[in-house]
Amino acid sequence: MTTAQQLRYCSRCGHRLAADNPFPMCSPCQSASVEAHARPPAVPPEFWRLDQMRDALATWHMGRVIFAYRHHPYHRQMLSQELVGTWLGLTQAQLSRIENGRAPEELSKLIRYSQILGIPVALLWFDLPGEPRVRPPAESRPSVLLPIVVGGREVVVPIDAEAAESAGLETLIASTSRADSPQRQAAHLLPFAGVDELRHMAAALEDARRYLDGSVVGFFAQQFERCKTDDGEAGPLRVLPLVLGVLGAIQHHAHDVRPQVRRELLAVGADGAEFAGWLYRDLHDPGSAAYWYDRAMEWAQEAQDSPMQAYVLVKKSQMAYDGRELARMLNLAEAAGRACTTAPPAVRAEQLQQEALALATHGEPLVVIERKLEAAHRALNMGGDAGTHFTAITLQLRAAAVYTEAGVPDRAAGIFADILATDTLSRRDTGLFSARRAAALALSGHPDEAAAVALDALQIARATNSGRTSAILADVAQSLTPWRSRPGPREFREAMLA
Repeated sequence: MTTAQQLRYCSRCGHRLAADNPFPMCSPCQSASVEAHARPPAVPPEFWRLDQMRDALATWHMGRVIFAYRHHPYHRQMLSQELVGTWLGLTQAQLSRIENGRAPEELSKLIRYSQILGIPVALLWFDLPGEPRVRPPAESRPSVLLPIVVGGREVVVPIDAEAAESAGLETLIASTSRADSPQRQAAHLLPFAGVDELRHMAAALEDARRYLDGSVVGFFAQQFERCKTDDGEAGPLRVLPLVLGVLGAIQHHAHDVRPQVRRELLAVGADGAEFAGWLYRDLHDPGSAAYWYDRAMEWAQEAQDSPMQAYVLVKKSQMAYDGRELARMLNLAEAAGRACTTAPPAVRAEQLQQEALALATHGEPLVVIERKLEAAHRALNMGGDAGTHFTAITLQLRAAAVYTEAGVPDRAAGIFADILATDTLSRRDTGLFSARRAAALALSGHPDEAAAVALDALQIARATNSGRTSAILADVAQSLTPWRSRPGPREFREAMLA
């Protein structure tokens, strides 16, 4: 008696397979599969409207864009680096370096990658040959456009319309909604400048040696200060484009100006580059952060700005702490103290606090650590904290982080709670230090309260795109593992995975 042959079906389309086909797919699906692996799929327009794609594109970092592309839910499963690297003509190791290193700058490669992946021209931060970006009409107002002239080319930076309105620009934006408005072009050039300033800046960027003077350098400094204020409420993705645009203008024109103006320009550039490093740290992009910290140090050295050199060393020490490079963290903190013995009181206080944190990570006795914190308080009191970013409240918050590392998390949680209750921190910092409070509570054995605080911090972290806060919350979730069956920790874990 003969047995009927078992029927087999295509794993992709479900049609019955031919009896002589040993493969799991039918011939048409095999061809389609080979085609799919040979080039990227055609994706619908809404593919690029997903928040994770928009956020990645806003960083001007092609590696982050490719990472978001690979993890897009449209693909149903994550695309491997090997597959996407094949499309782009890269090995897996090369693509990994692009995704995790500093932002690629070679224009020809940026153009090639964007064309292969099919990124819409309007979403790019550079022009494709023969395909200039289409400027959105003022009526739609997705942003106010800021062209920065670099090398005679216009590089357009999108400035969030809501942020512009919050700066008191509602009337100006409304007046530019008509295509024939004489103010429209001025508003699109620089939303925070008057017409006279615009003319002066245009002349400066065309002939840097003749026109780029202290007033233009001061204007660049004002833009950085405005961005620092906006960052606390809106997060790094809202302000990074403007910061990179101004840094690009400084970098391009620094060699064209008079020596005295060059020193002033590089001093401002060092401040902006340090801020860019912080923004990338907040985005959890250490490769780009390290690049901008190195650039800040180079410019500060040429500008003979010793306090900035010490300050950058402190920031490098903080980044080493983020990556748990504890020996390097301590060495950099001590180097910052030696770099500038005449640093302003606020910088000296932050450097001493960083040394205290480093000592805590190395297991030094609490009395030694507190002696260093007391020295930080004395340094800050010598000059006061008016007009500085490092205030008495900042020092208390940093001291709380030191106590967490020193094995006294109960004390740290109390300090965090007292300062958060004053409601004086920016939105982003509220999320950051709420996450640190949650971490201290978890280490203190208060899982329910830790989970509740962490849930609030998670909402802020996602609203402000703070990767640094999200990384701390991931550690909190790990610390709450022993209590994962309790309602609070379980709800927080589910929210983290959502």
